[in-house]
Amino acid sequence: MERIQPGPGQESVWDYPRPPALELSSEQIAVVLGGQVIAETSRSWRILETSHPPTYYLPRSAFVAGSLRAAGGTSYCEWKGVAEYLDLIGGDRVAERQAWWYPTPTQSYAALEDHVALYPGAMDLCTVDGERVAAQPGNFYGGWVTSRVVGPFKGTPGTSYW
Repeated sequence: MERIQPGPGQESVWDYPRPPALELSSEQIAVVLGGQVIAETSRSWRILETSHPPTYYLPRSAFVAGSLRAAGGTSYCEWKGVAEYLDLIGGDRVAERQAWWYPTPTQSYAALEDHVALYPGAMDLCTVDGERVAAQPGNFYGGWVTSRVVGPFKGTPGTSYW
C-alpha cells in the first residue's frame, strides 16, 4: 500500500514515530454508549504510532460514575507495560472488555496513569471536536480515524506483518 499524502490540516500516520509519541490534546472528546454520554473531556492524551490512527486516553475523571467496571484479563505493550481491561456501561448496554488502562505504565508513558483508552467501534458514538470518529480497521487496534489523519492504516486486510 502506498502512503497517502496529507492535505492541509492533516497528519499522515506514516509520519508518526516508533516507539509511539505521547501528545497532550485539548480536543473536545465525547463518548456515547447506550444512548448516554459516558465520557467527556477537553484534556486527553494521544498515542501516535507509525501506521496507526491516534489512540485517545481519557482521564478516569472524564467518565460518568458507574460507567467503568473492572474486567478480566491483561495484555502487554512493549512500550507502555501491562494493560488491564474494563467493561464500559451506558444506558442498557455493556461493552465488555472494550476499554483498557495501564495501572503502572512505564516511565516513558507515566502520564497515562489513571487514563483509559477504548475501542470507538464498540460505542454508539465517539467524537473529536464534534466530528464522528470511525474505528481503526481490524479487531485488535483502538485507533480513532477522523478527517485529520490519513493512512493507509494498519488493520486492513494484508497489513498483519507491517
